[in-house]
Amino acid sequence: MSLFHVLGFCLKIGQLFWMLCCWFLSWFLDADKSPLDPDKTKMKNHNKMCFLWNKISTSGLKIPPSFSHHLFGSVRFGKTFWRKVLVAWVVSWVLISFWTFWCLTSQAMAKRKETLASMCDERARMLQDQFNVSMNHVQAMSILISTFHHSKFPSAIDQRTFSEYTDRTSFERPLTSGVAYAVRVLHSERQEFERQQGWTIRRMEQNPVHKDDYDTEALEPSPVQQEYAPVIFAQDTVSHVISLDMLSGKEDRENVLRARRSGKGVLTAPFPLIKTNRLGVILTFAVYKRDLPSNATPNERIEATNGYLGGVFDIETLVENLLQQLASKQTILVNVYDTTNHSQPISMYGSHVSADGLEHVSPLNFGDPFRKHEMRCRFKQKPPWPVQSMVTSFGILVIALLVAHIFHATLSRIRRAEEDCHKMELLKKKAEAADVAKSQFLATVSHEIRTPMNGVLGMLHMLMDTELDVTQQDYVRTAQASGKALVSLINEVLDQAKIESGKVELEEVRFDLRGILDDVLSLFSGKSQEKGLELAVYISDRVPEMLIGDPGRFRQILTNLMGNSIKFTEKGHIFVTVHLVEELLDSSDVETSSSSSTENTLSGLPVADRKRSWQNFKAFSSNGHRSLALAPSEINLVVSVEDTGVGIPVEAQSRIFTPFMQVGPSISRTHGGTGIGLSISKCLVGLMKGEIGFSSTPKVGSTFTFTVVFANGMHSTERKSELHNNNQPEFEGMNAVLVDHRPARAQVSWYHFQRLGIRVEVVTSVDQALRFMKTYATTVNMILIEQEVWNKEADVFVKDPLVHSPKLFLLANSIDTSVSDTLSNVIDPPVLIVKPLRASMLAATLQRGLGIGKRETPQRKGPPALILRNLLLGRKILIVDDNNVNLRVAAGALKKYGADVVCAESGVKAVSLLKPPHEFDACFMDIQMPEMDGFEATRRIRGMEEEMNNGEALTVEEGKRSRWHLPVLAMTADVIQATQEECLKCGMDGYVSKPFEAEQLYREVSRFFNSPSDTES
Repeated sequence: MSLFHVLGFCLKIGQLFWMLCCWFLSWFLDADKSPLDPDKTKMKNHNKMCFLWNKISTSGLKIPPSFSHHLFGSVRFGKTFWRKVLVAWVVSWVLISFWTFWCLTSQAMAKRKETLASMCDERARMLQDQFNVSMNHVQAMSILISTFHHSKFPSAIDQRTFSEYTDRTSFERPLTSGVAYAVRVLHSERQEFERQQGWTIRRMEQNPVHKDDYDTEALEPSPVQQEYAPVIFAQDTVSHVISLDMLSGKEDRENVLRARRSGKGVLTAPFPLIKTNRLGVILTFAVYKRDLPSNATPNERIEATNGYLGGVFDIETLVENLLQQLASKQTILVNVYDTTNHSQPISMYGSHVSADGLEHVSPLNFGDPFRKHEMRCRFKQKPPWPVQSMVTSFGILVIALLVAHIFHATLSRIRRAEEDCHKMELLKKKAEAADVAKSQFLATVSHEIRTPMNGVLGMLHMLMDTELDVTQQDYVRTAQASGKALVSLINEVLDQAKIESGKVELEEVRFDLRGILDDVLSLFSGKSQEKGLELAVYISDRVPEMLIGDPGRFRQILTNLMGNSIKFTEKGHIFVTVHLVEELLDSSDVETSSSSSTENTLSGLPVADRKRSWQNFKAFSSNGHRSLALAPSEINLVVSVEDTGVGIPVEAQSRIFTPFMQVGPSISRTHGGTGIGLSISKCLVGLMKGEIGFSSTPKVGSTFTFTVVFANGMHSTERKSELHNNNQPEFEGMNAVLVDHRPARAQVSWYHFQRLGIRVEVVTSVDQALRFMKTYATTVNMILIEQEVWNKEADVFVKDPLVHSPKLFLLANSIDTSVSDTLSNVIDPPVLIVKPLRASMLAATLQRGLGIGKRETPQRKGPPALILRNLLLGRKILIVDDNNVNLRVAAGALKKYGADVVCAESGVKAVSLLKPPHEFDACFMDIQMPEMDGFEATRRIRGMEEEMNNGEALTVEEGKRSRWHLPVLAMTADVIQATQEECLKCGMDGYVSKPFEAEQLYREVSRFFNSPSDTES
């Protein structure tokens, strides 16, 4: 790009700036006028603007007359004004350029300081870590000496052993020059000690000497004192200190006395080392008697002292070796100081020569609280010239001067700038309008996204009822799964938003806890069978059959936890248990079942410790008693979901309940999910007066445990016959033998069979089963055998004639190839029961295998399409919805069951159609509709019915009704508690979800309609 292009661009920018300034000033000065005739004012302003631009076109020193009149009382500005403007412009940008130079220079200096701090802290951390490693090993050696020298008679350590051991383990003390041990000798023991050692206790040399002149034999004997600390063991590198009295040196004496009083490692001040004269420090640990208590007083520690183990640290050598490991060691200078005396720090390493005055201080902690050390770092070279700052500020100044130079030339192009300005205004308005339209579009789509998705899912559901080949059915199922996943994602996000806004309210309805667990098992049975996982549920007998609470939210918590377990478990089991909190307090059985022993787990694989997942709950106090007061009718349940999956990494366990947070970035790509399921579960558990926790071991598994409080839904009469009502009549009095060597798995199987009224005898091996059959062969109706046992000993069951009389059932996790091949080779193969075990599935399989027929009523099994057809056949039903797709979906679903459907697109039309008298049997009403919503339409319908019932009611013979009350059911995709209350308040009788589900549709319409068979009877 040439200089002329740059100047042309700057010229256009200047023209635009000048035009906007003049237009704004002219508009601002005339804004206070309030004309009576807007058209005349508009024309006047237009003429004034034309005059303004004409003046500017002819002279660069002229402005609009109105502005000049207000300011100066003349038509044109003088040259002085423009000169002042230009000078002000230049001065301002000169100041800005200096300010820019200062800012950039300050940023460079701050970055330089940050770099120095980072490099200095890194070196300090490495030095401190390596020192701590050496210190820990020296302390370990003190324990070794106490154990093998002072506690064994004779001693297991001598100078040769000590020297060889310290030489071989010197790599574990990378910073020590040597290690020596001095024994504590009282004055009364000195003569005997010197006789045993064969040398005299000598005094340490006070004045440093050259290493070539150092001679231990020339040293004086240690003067008479209360006690001595002669060195008896030493590493070869410091063997010259053997026989020297550590208490005869000033630094060593203070170090030894402080070490034995504190019981910790202590450091000396830096001093020239013996023989080498290099600056160093000595780390000293006192060696005590083995029976010294941990809370001993200083005097007790002094009395219990046996000796002193010291490690010699050559400061210069160790710091130099550390810096050699770093590639950037040449860029900074490192100084190490002992700052115990802050006013007179002692230099331990480094040079004071530096061309840079910038310094950073990093503290060092060598484990001795008395001694203070720090590392001071400086750059070797001076900071470079701030070339970038100078170039940038100079460039700003040059640009400002260029702008001032071309300022006058902008006046000749103002007319073109005016046209460009008008175009920009138009484009700006279009952009703003497009932005508003986009925002409205996104808001509408996010609010109404359920409606089209329900239409898609409904149409796919209707499409599945048509004749499709296998490929087409697979396509439709895939589309349904994708749509449901999207709706589930939206539900999770909306649930999170509701929870954060505090708008979630819980239901209080009576529900069957065991039925809820069976439904959740059915939801995950396909995935568990596909993976070959052991999926099981066990509910304590002490838990009531019926509870009062919010079953939907309880199901949501279980679905989230079990969904995560299924997602992250590839082998092993997923085990859900439900107990009363009192059982954890009163019985040890539950705690025993949570053992991590592989022999007592469901699949034989190790599991995380379940007790750790609930040990911090507020429901349990430290002394094992319940700390939360409950009403007499309230039931406190504890639910655990145990799996043998991949577990949760330790570093991610602290954020496991944070919304939208996952263990790692690859989790969402590998397993999917949004990361808010556990967050929602925690909030819902809190709303149910409970707590949630977990215990997880990586590569072993996880156990999530939560507590919830429900009301007891069982009456006194129901409690007495509770067990009887749960049993299937056709299985009463039957006996079974269960062969399973795993106690936990056998207990689960026993639980599910006893729910049907079957008495089960559990044996752990085939031999026990055969012995039992020999005694009770005539009373046993069936033999239940686990797949694991069958795979090992199937031949025994096939050949033994005792097992042919009772029916044989095989319990398997999945129908894999091995099971199919084994069963195909048997003449009379056993009946296969595929886990997970559920009451309805188990009853159906046993009925089929035993040939006793299917006796449960359709209501217990779930409504088939035939029952719905009997209820809806010939019924005239009105469907009200403003969405045509939803109308077609709802109409198609009801017509499929034989209903006569009439559609209405608005609440107004629904009110006109439902004005009594009419022939409709029910009405399905959408809630959110324009003009008149479903609530208002229902109120008006109830008002018309009330008027008809009060004053103008038809007789039974005329209208075939004695009282008008049409069942009105709300149609919605997400009914929360507040919406349900509004439905009941306005007169609605219930609600159904969109698209229609057969189970819910049957549950609602059966409250108002009777089947033909019921009517006839």
